[in-house]
Amino acid sequence: MKNGILEELDRLSALGLKRALTKVEGPQGPRVRVDGREVLLMCSNDYLGLADHPLVKEAAIKATERWGAGAGASRLVSGSMEPHMMLEERIRRFKGAQAALLFNSGYSANLGAISALADRTTEIFSDRLNHASIVDACVLSRARVRRYPNRDVDSLDRLLKASRAKKKLIVTDSVFSMDGTIAPLKEIISLLDKYNAMLLVDDAHATGVLGSNGRGSLEDLQSSNQSIIQMGTLGKALGSFGAFIAGSKDIIEFLITKSRPFIYTTALPPSVCAAAAKAIDIIEEGPEIIERLWRNTRRLKKGLNDAGLDTMGSATPIIPVKVGDAKKTMEASGRLLEKGVFIQGIRPPTVPEGASRLRATVSAAHTDRDIDLAVSAITEAFDEC
Repeated sequence: MKNGILEELDRLSALGLKRALTKVEGPQGPRVRVDGREVLLMCSNDYLGLADHPLVKEAAIKATERWGAGAGASRLVSGSMEPHMMLEERIRRFKGAQAALLFNSGYSANLGAISALADRTTEIFSDRLNHASIVDACVLSRARVRRYPNRDVDSLDRLLKASRAKKKLIVTDSVFSMDGTIAPLKEIISLLDKYNAMLLVDDAHATGVLGSNGRGSLEDLQSSNQSIIQMGTLGKALGSFGAFIAGSKDIIEFLITKSRPFIYTTALPPSVCAAAAKAIDIIEEGPEIIERLWRNTRRLKKGLNDAGLDTMGSATPIIPVKVGDAKKTMEASGRLLEKGVFIQGIRPPTVPEGASRLRATVSAAHTDRDIDLAVSAITEAFDEC
């Protein structure tokens, strides 16, 4: 094969870094079928168990019957349909923002927002452990990028103080997706007025999870700073598909005009918009579903820590279990699947060399028995590897 593709695949395979797809049968839920047998699913981002919720599915079906299977065009042509407008208004209120705008994925939302807001006159200050979509967006923006150590506000302060850029944009995950740790947003927000900076918060793993009512990482901070922009996804806790940017009316109007990933793509299908809106309804009906998620999270983390395993300081339903070596990580993942527990191993380049891990994620739909089975299987897999 040309250009050394086969050689590179062989090299990655020898290092335990070659990736492959795992076929999952049936809908997302606590249990799925893999390779023809039922397993406990502990690596989905369906935090609230809404992907297979009957009311969410019913909303998607009814929307398809009423508005059809697809939008047929981009939002700026003829693809801006009633379900899009309804969901954007729903998100605006849910997030406490002036306006919201839908995107087709979290990746495209970060790419679309950052590449539009930043240019050669901008200096971007990006947390070193930010999601790959943020890293790529920073590169494509052509702005000058300063990376600061993970969650290190003092380092961020020093970089901002030294900056002479015309425009300053801070970008951070609220929940770091491979570690399960939380960004110090209160301290970061305190720097915005001081340095006349904007802040984009990637709330992908916080929407529906953090906050007193599941509204995300900013809910309990009660900040009215209009320099804050939120990105969130519809395909994790909300159980659907797509993403959004929420912020001031001026920011949203600017993105409608300038964001290429928004402008040059077909709009989301009406069904996924209706499903996401119904998921927000369910979250707002009461805190019980989020409380179950956090009870399960505490139970899994305690069980793993009591077994002497390193959960890497996680403070969220993302609970990594550190292994270190990439090959051993994938071996442990394979052993777990044999024991009926599906947890993917995470390797470089997603995480640094020597920091490979099993990445367990908890759902509100898991039972105590599910959690205890996961603890037992993970402990046994570590003993065997």
